Amino acid sequence: MTHSDPLADMLTRIRNGQSARLTHVVAPYSNLHVAVLEVLKDEGFIASFVKEEVRNNISVLNIKLKYFQDSGVIKSISRVSKPGKRVYYSIDDLKNNKFCNGLGLVVLSTPRGVISDKNAIYHNVGGEVLCKVF
Repeated sequence: MTHSDPLADMLTRIRNGQSARLTHVVAPYSNLHVAVLEVLKDEGFIASFVKEEVRNNISVLNIKLKYFQDSGVIKSISRVSKPGKRVYYSIDDLKNNKFCNGLGLVVLSTPRGVISDKNAIYHNVGGEVLCKVF
């Protein structure tokens, strides 16, 4: 089955897994998924993830979700830039618009790779807004 937006599918799996209090969820493997999960792991929103090969040339990502005091660490996770409407932030947009008063995370695809909004400000680059996490 083909998806028009595989990243939104992965984010929905994480959101649904947190609401169902699952310990881990499984998502299809792609380099973009790995890059976004690296940012989420570095910022402390997920515990870990590993690549597992299911069959020949077919891999999945096993994502271990993170909880604190019986509540999911991720309160909300949403896709911003969609295939039909791309959303871009300049460096000025990032500096002026703090998501959730600086407690949230904006994941961007920049010329320096997939990075968080804090790293984008540090490197002075803007890019396509992939998702927002709080």
